[in-house]
Amino acid sequence: MKIKKAVFPVGGLGTRFLPATKASPKEMLPVVDKPLIQYAVKEAIDAGCDEIIFVTGRGKRAIEDHFDVSYELESQLEAAGKYDVLEEVRDIMPDHVTAVAIRQPRPLGLGHAVYCARKVIGNEPFAVLLADDMIYGGKNPVLKQMCDVFDEVQSSIIAVEEVDPTETHKYGIVKTELQNDRVGKLGDIVEKPLPENAPSNLAVVGRYILMPEIFDLLENLPKGSGGEIQLTDGIAALMQSQDVYSYAYKGKRYDCGSKLGYLAATVEYGINHRDLGDDFRLYLKEFVETLDD
Repeated sequence: MKIKKAVFPVGGLGTRFLPATKASPKEMLPVVDKPLIQYAVKEAIDAGCDEIIFVTGRGKRAIEDHFDVSYELESQLEAAGKYDVLEEVRDIMPDHVTAVAIRQPRPLGLGHAVYCARKVIGNEPFAVLLADDMIYGGKNPVLKQMCDVFDEVQSSIIAVEEVDPTETHKYGIVKTELQNDRVGKLGDIVEKPLPENAPSNLAVVGRYILMPEIFDLLENLPKGSGGEIQLTDGIAALMQSQDVYSYAYKGKRYDCGSKLGYLAATVEYGINHRDLGDDFRLYLKEFVETLDD
């Protein structure tokens, strides 16, 4: 089995970025010259996915439009001889990739958002990517790393990283039995436990590979933490019938669901931008020097 379908839950309201997200989806916030969601979609495509499923909500039409063909724009760019920009626009959604959008009728949690994609996924393993978690994996994107592990284990896999033990109440936290330096077999998973109740400080981050059996479990799952249907609870139920693995990914995560994480991603991606990097680095150096005066 190969991972060919990727689900992007993008129905959230983005309240932490108001008023910027009042009329524009938080997933469309730009990091340098691309919106957050584009980085995540490219990661999925680079990992071999050729069907992209957006689970959207009210006011998210801009995401669908961004990945649709804009014939008028492309014609204008071609007529103006701006072929480099034209290539970038066309590369947003390569020809071999299809995209569909499914409306999540009510914001009932991540587990419910994933469940909304059931009819499109069918009986196949699939990936879930949260655009808020922007993860730089270099030449080997994180989802590609996970797909390589999936080729071996043929079971559900969740990406994890160590967090400050005092921060466990912000994450799903796992207990895992290591199989090697990066792969472990899950023994427990708890949604946002207090530090004194956390099974470890190993936190779930926004990359998953899930077996289709998760849908039957999500369908009948009671509301959990925050009064929502939690994907974490669905994974805990899945563990009762099949193995689930953790994967400590290689890369750097930016929590772009927070303003500080978003600013950090913007600065670091700006420094490494192929066209702007050198000038931006020089600007930052000069700016910091003025702070010291």
